[in-house]
Amino acid sequence: MENNTDDAEQKEENSSSPVMDRNPSPPPEAADGLETEDVDAIGDTVYSKHWLFSTLTRLIHMVTDLSEENPEAQMKLSDDDEEDLCKVWDMAMDKDVARFLQEFKAADILLGVISKSRCPRLTEICVGILGNMACFPDTCVTLSQKEDLCAVLLLLLGDADPPTLLETSRLLLTCLSHKDVCSLWLQRIRQQTSVCPNLCFIMCSSTNTDLLEKVGDLVDKLFDLDEELMKSWITAKPHNKKGDESDTPLDLTSCLLEAVKQLRSEKLNGIEIYLHIFQLITTVEEGLENFAAPNGPGKALWDFVCDIVCEDLCQQNDLEVALHEQKSTLVQAFAVLQALYRCQDQWRSRADPSTDLIWIILRLCQHHSENTEGASDEQLQALFEIASEFLADLCIHIPKEAVLDLVNKGYLTAEICVAAATSLLPTYKTSFQHLQAALSEADPELADVMRTQFPD
Repeated sequence: MENNTDDAEQKEENSSSPVMDRNPSPPPEAADGLETEDVDAIGDTVYSKHWLFSTLTRLIHMVTDLSEENPEAQMKLSDDDEEDLCKVWDMAMDKDVARFLQEFKAADILLGVISKSRCPRLTEICVGILGNMACFPDTCVTLSQKEDLCAVLLLLLGDADPPTLLETSRLLLTCLSHKDVCSLWLQRIRQQTSVCPNLCFIMCSSTNTDLLEKVGDLVDKLFDLDEELMKSWITAKPHNKKGDESDTPLDLTSCLLEAVKQLRSEKLNGIEIYLHIFQLITTVEEGLENFAAPNGPGKALWDFVCDIVCEDLCQQNDLEVALHEQKSTLVQAFAVLQALYRCQDQWRSRADPSTDLIWIILRLCQHHSENTEGASDEQLQALFEIASEFLADLCIHIPKEAVLDLVNKGYLTAEICVAAATSLLPTYKTSFQHLQAALSEADPELADVMRTQFPD
């Protein structure tokens, strides 16, 4: 979009509102220029009612004429038309302009244009204008009450144009964020069965990282608001957009994984969004069953999140930096890993944690024991609690070879062993005993340190 502001013109707005079956009449001329300038301004802005009126009127004529000439032909906006419509797009971010557009029944106009449009750029701009209007509670309520408009917007999630999909996702997310209309949109999304397969198709096929991040935001919001919707989408097996029953069904969690893989190199914030979606999925039985399935996405997700933690978030010497900058992402990552580790018994190959992952967990425990100020940080406290619980799970099955590898790499020191024991006791006494037994075989001296520090 462009950020340009038009000077007010010397015209006065016609009081009638446009409807889709006739063109609006031009406003009458005013006698006094100064008076006209005041009357023509939209609210307290310098934007011109007449200019906006004439621009939307021109848009109606343009789309109507082109659709009548050749309904199937793809339309292209002229540079002047695109520039003017982008000005409207920008102007709609102003509350007075958004309210004026609402009174002007611009939503009906834009719906008609979207329905007839054969121009992806035009559709994108129209949805973008609606998205800006929806940023304000009163206009959002008015837009959300238009059933035809809402139905068209949900169907637009099946569009092939990435910029249009981006603006549509942004608009839906904005509406879901308004408490007065949130339940109304959730009801429509539940009823519109194309939403889930269309979002799955975007996530598994798009390479547009801005779009993938926004779609992730949308799915995250939906799942956070409606657990039953999340359950139904987890268990659904929608086919791709062609509707060919012979095609492999789309699996939601696999599509989510494809999207976050695409985001990995460019958008760390997007990764946190998708990790939170996976974390939400692990809170319901349907999600855990999906991840536990022998041929499900659980093992692939485990491998991916392990790589994210060990290679992207926590390098050997930058744990302090990671805890400062990426603590919220680490909370989501470890919550997902712990849930996956607990449901791996049915996988075809076990998810044996790497020594790097175990070392990071141990270092988290050590950091917590040495930095009491972290207790006042809710995210760091949550991260420590998850790490302690995860360490307890790992210690139950930790083999002697893994402990020996940790010792040989210098990862297990007396300080870290004491920190680990402090994290495990007294809540996870059995896990402590397993760790002590493994240490006795791998490094008796370290085991003696543990016995001395914790004789009971």
